Amino acid sequence: MHKPILIILGIMFVALGVLGIFIPVLPTTPFLLLALACFARSSEKLHDWLLSHKTLGPPIRQWHETRSIPLTVKIIALITIFISGVITLFTIESLNIRIILIAVLIIPVIIILKIRTTESSLYK
Repeated sequence: MHKPILIILGIMFVALGVLGIFIPVLPTTPFLLLALACFARSSEKLHDWLLSHKTLGPPIRQWHETRSIPLTVKIIALITIFISGVITLFTIESLNIRIILIAVLIIPVIIILKIRTTESSLYK
C-alpha cells in the first residue's frame, strides 16, 4: 500500500524540482533528492530513470558524490534570483510586500553561497 503513495510523492517531487528550474525561490536538487528517495523505496525502474535522466540526473549524482554545486550553476542561480527579484520589486506597490519579498529572496541566496563550490561542470 505504501509503494503507490511513495511513487505519487516521487512524481510530485520531480514536478516541483522541474518547476524549481524556472522559479528562483524553489530549489531543484532537494526535490529531486526527495523524489529519488521515494523511488528507491517504491520503484527501481523510476529510481534508475531519474538517476540516468539526461537533464535531471547530473545534479543529483554530483550532489551525492561531492556535496557541491558547480560555479556556473551558482552564478546562473544567483543571477536568476536577482533578475526575477528586481522585476517583481518594480511591479509591487506595497512596501511591506517588498520587504517580505526581499527577505524571501535572501534565504536561497544565503543557502547557495554557503554550499561548497566546484569548478567542474554538471554535464560532462
